[in-house]
Amino acid sequence: MLVRGEVRCDDVFLQLYASDASIYQVKPLAVVRPRSTKDVAATVEYARENQLPVHARGAGTGLAGESLGAGLVIDFSAHFRRVLGVQGDRVRLQPGVVHERLNAQLRLHGRQFGPDPAMSHVTTMGSVVALDGCGSHWLKYGSARRHVCRLEVVLADGSMLSAGQEPLVDGVSNDANPRKRELVTSLASLLRQNEELIRRNQPKSLVNRCGYQVADVLSNGHLDLARLISGSEGTLALITEMTLATQPLPRHQGLALLLFDRLETAARAVPEVLAFDPAACDLMDRRHLVLARETDPRYDTLLPAEAEALLLVEFESDDPLELRERVRQMIDRVRRRKRLAYEARHAFARDEMARYWHLARKVVPTLYRLKGSTRALPFVEDVAVPPETLPGFLVEMQNILKRHQVTATLFAHAGHGQLHLRPFLDLADPEHLRTMQALADELYEAVFRVSGTISGEHGAGLSRTPYLRRQYGDLYPLFVEIKRLFDPQNTLNPGKVVSDSPAPLIASLRPVKPPQTAGPSADDTPAAAELFELQLHWEPGEITQLARSCNGCGSCRAQDASVRMCPIFRFGQLEESSPRAKANLMRGILTGQLDPQLIKTDDFKDVADLCVNCQQCRLECPAGVDIPKLMLEAKAGYVANNGLPLRDWVVTRLDLFSGLGCRISSLANWALGNRQARWLLEKVGGIAQGRKLPRFAPRPFMRRANRRRLTRPTRRSGRKVLYFIDTYANFHDPQLAEAMVAVLEHNGVAVYVHPDQRQSGMAMVSLGAVDRARQVAAHNVALLAEAVRQGYTVVASEPSAALCITREYPDLLGDDDARLVAQNTSEACAYLWNMHLLGKLQLDLKPVNATLGYHTPCHVKALGIGSPGESLLRLIPGLNLHRIDKGCSGMAGTFGLRKENYRNSLRAGWPLISAIRESNWLAGTTECSACKMQMEQGTSKPTIHPLKLLALSYGLMPEIASLLSARGKELIVT
Repeated sequence: MLVRGEVRCDDVFLQLYASDASIYQVKPLAVVRPRSTKDVAATVEYARENQLPVHARGAGTGLAGESLGAGLVIDFSAHFRRVLGVQGDRVRLQPGVVHERLNAQLRLHGRQFGPDPAMSHVTTMGSVVALDGCGSHWLKYGSARRHVCRLEVVLADGSMLSAGQEPLVDGVSNDANPRKRELVTSLASLLRQNEELIRRNQPKSLVNRCGYQVADVLSNGHLDLARLISGSEGTLALITEMTLATQPLPRHQGLALLLFDRLETAARAVPEVLAFDPAACDLMDRRHLVLARETDPRYDTLLPAEAEALLLVEFESDDPLELRERVRQMIDRVRRRKRLAYEARHAFARDEMARYWHLARKVVPTLYRLKGSTRALPFVEDVAVPPETLPGFLVEMQNILKRHQVTATLFAHAGHGQLHLRPFLDLADPEHLRTMQALADELYEAVFRVSGTISGEHGAGLSRTPYLRRQYGDLYPLFVEIKRLFDPQNTLNPGKVVSDSPAPLIASLRPVKPPQTAGPSADDTPAAAELFELQLHWEPGEITQLARSCNGCGSCRAQDASVRMCPIFRFGQLEESSPRAKANLMRGILTGQLDPQLIKTDDFKDVADLCVNCQQCRLECPAGVDIPKLMLEAKAGYVANNGLPLRDWVVTRLDLFSGLGCRISSLANWALGNRQARWLLEKVGGIAQGRKLPRFAPRPFMRRANRRRLTRPTRRSGRKVLYFIDTYANFHDPQLAEAMVAVLEHNGVAVYVHPDQRQSGMAMVSLGAVDRARQVAAHNVALLAEAVRQGYTVVASEPSAALCITREYPDLLGDDDARLVAQNTSEACAYLWNMHLLGKLQLDLKPVNATLGYHTPCHVKALGIGSPGESLLRLIPGLNLHRIDKGCSGMAGTFGLRKENYRNSLRAGWPLISAIRESNWLAGTTECSACKMQMEQGTSKPTIHPLKLLALSYGLMPEIASLLSARGKELIVT
């Protein structure tokens, strides 16, 4: 075996690695996910022997196609993820470590890695070093190569060496490694011979990431080999380990927000700001500010509608008084004395500063939420000019855009002259492609006229390599010679930085329209139904537009606690687990890059099954891509052609098995707690042997409701509710349903339980059994729609049931009745909280003296209703409630029930489980029955529904008090 890691060559897998966050797509020959440096070396050696290109890849967040290629893609993000050691001001790590996770570990030591690329929450450190990344804080910390101490690398021949500051004696290296000795000596000679040429051909911009950075490599009897390799985009060597210098955390920080009535005025203010030694100085144009107000209500009052531009300026200091004075003086100078800014604000509190920085780091990706065929495209997004030329250059830039009748959005690290310009164009329109080429040509000529650079921090990649020869002129042949010294066979990332015949800017663009489409836009004719039979209801062009909306930014690979997407990626951290991967597959099918028949294969289904319909990516994706709906279509296509696997069939019929379990509850409950019986259940039904499961009720709630005449429509006037009970409350926890009815009736709401209602069908939906789900939906909608017309509101105590009715039923049925029911359905806590907001909720609540931990279920978040259960609980006197912000529970409906998912489910939910185990809380509380099962897994503490706690506080069901002290058994939940 050549490598211990994975090697994949199938079409489904290759599609995942054919694109990144750029506008390009290049299908690789194979993907290698190495587990060791030996794997990397063996892969490179094999590639050299077989004359195959090699392309290193991190998180795939590059904007210039830096990691794309037709050879072997080596994914370092999969297994090279360890921080190997922190010692003093040095850290040793592997290249797949995510920047933000590195800093999380360094903060424990009072340190940080200062350069902060915009996508630091997903970008890998290998990419940061290979692209010489910087970010907003370049003014304070510079770029990555400034902090590189040593690199362990694999060269183009498969050999390994350690690169750092290499000593020279009379210009010659005496290193024991002959390959290294030859390399260092030859490089030193080349650089000395071209010293004047190097000096003469450097841009005057403060930052420059274009070409090989040779100006500061040779000095004081040393050649800094690590510094040369840094920023070389994987064309000279592949980094397998790095030692970096770290910086102390700033003791105090302050931030100023400066508002301007013109973009050019903001640019003129930059030199005035720089006089006060800021750590960062970013500029945003009007389009960013409008988008911020539209997507986040926090900015409605913060950002005046008349503002045309904004400067975000941050300062750091060891002295808090000096810091505040410096911020005050800067604002005074820019606003009052120079009369440039018309309004200014400042912040010193951490939360308030984070809100301001959210503008800079989170708004740009939301540009892809804008409707229409044009997109804000990154192809001239990395130019940098001397800061003093910024006002004039912005005027020239706007004139170029006007000549081509193109609008654009601008975000800039104005303090160091870095401009991220994104013109709005349509990749499906040939005329727009010609405009792209012309814009790049003209804009880059304007950059050269002010001695700027076409790349300040993102690298050359596919989009800028064609222009390197024009930028460097006589110096370019030196780059060619350096590449030849390192990689004579052109094995490593060919076509980037140095190329004899670079591809044009508009070559290898990512396809965005179906192959049948003849018009200029992908929106004209969907053609998707001609590629494969659609299983869901789609509006014309909707599925193609949806798949196209993913720009590949990689935000869905985030692992920080502030977001929930994607729980499956969090424990796997593999590309196929990311929501982006699913969009790439569907786009491949819809644009003809993949055979539509692949949707029927197990390989395709394996990726689709990594979507568990938690809906968090739909909420948190900057572009708002509805990945769950795309994957439901994919799963449904598979099931339509292959049928439902037995274990999936079992899960989709849990209501039948639950009903049977209630009839034989004594035997069934004994079996739940018996290890031998659970072993048999795992073998036959696929339900994990170790999973805690709920008891079967001797008498389902529907039977109780019938006895209490709740199954008859009410004749009362006023508020009335049709209670949709779903499987869990009916067969496993009728006490929850009793609490629901009691609380509603206590608040004057008449309750009707339709006797013919069935389960919601969410499990069927999640597994792609749409024919069966459609039957269930049609049955339920028929009776629910009639009730709605009679004035009932449909209320569900199970969030997943409410979500299924409101979101899935319209997609399954696509008729007016489904939409009517969806518009008149509410989750139970949301219904009660709305009553409270209207002043209709009874507040005769008695104290419940307990400390509880509250978890917001994913499907409550997906409903877009806030956290009504938590809000209701905070009305109860004496209840000390702690919000548990630990992400998804990992249960994901029925996902965590299955044997093959059990361990991964626990890994995804372990932060939540640990928080409960390690706390002094008496119990947990949540609205979701699946989350309850997970919260009780690994702990003896009970988890109680908010409705039960309300019923207890109202004095309606005093027996619920015993639940607070109940202790779960080994295999059974409370």
